[in-house]
Amino acid sequence: MAGVEQQAAQQITKEQAIANLQQTTDLGARYYAAWWLGKFRVADKEAISALTAALKDEIDRTPDGGYPLRRNAATALGKLGDRAAVTPLIDCLECEDYYVRESAAQALEMLRDERAIPRLMSGLEGGVEAAIPVPGKPYLQQPYEAIIEALGTLGAKDAIGLIEPFLSHPTEKVRYAAARAMYQLTKEPKYADVLVSALGGKELQLRRSALMDLGAIDYLGAAEAIAGTFAENSLKLVALKGLLENHLQHQDPGEETWRVLSLMDDLL
Repeated sequence: MAGVEQQAAQQITKEQAIANLQQTTDLGARYYAAWWLGKFRVADKEAISALTAALKDEIDRTPDGGYPLRRNAATALGKLGDRAAVTPLIDCLECEDYYVRESAAQALEMLRDERAIPRLMSGLEGGVEAAIPVPGKPYLQQPYEAIIEALGTLGAKDAIGLIEPFLSHPTEKVRYAAARAMYQLTKEPKYADVLVSALGGKELQLRRSALMDLGAIDYLGAAEAIAGTFAENSLKLVALKGLLENHLQHQDPGEETWRVLSLMDDLL
């Protein structure tokens, strides 16, 4: 994939990507243009404007009514970091397409703007009882995992009462998201320890998910468990790096910092 991306980068310019995104005939070219602008961090005003307009696209539709271009545009806007996209992305949380709502929640988490908190909280209305699968679809009524993770990252302490019940949700990744957010919002180790315990689970995919959730918080008590997880060293390094970076946002380097760095060295 890296080779394909490198080749693609040589075959398109910023101007071409924006022009492709704004035209309406070649849906593949539009979809790729949105991806390209996000991938290569093209964050100028014209690109942001074109991607924001794409959040309302009605042309690119899947047979079941999804909006692929909107999804890609939301993801790109999250990567570009321009808070001018916050209000349009909040509006996307009302979209009928589950995956647009999920992409919007993830983008709002990346943009870290507290204006998104009330609308994200409304996505948890009804609690765990309402968080059930959509008949015939591979997803729940809302992208709970993405919503809960965004609320945790945004420091939405008012959402604690809404998030805590999801610690008992039957879907593992939703439980992990709730544990991650509860630790971020309360700093109580018992919530981070839920993720540490998940590192010993039987399914590799779930261990990977727990690794990434631990990498999003600053609980250095998880460092040894991360390093010893039965998973790829590359993922363990990513998790330890995130753990350390989050820790250093709040505290100066100390003995624990060198302990984590030593664990990372051992994985290289």
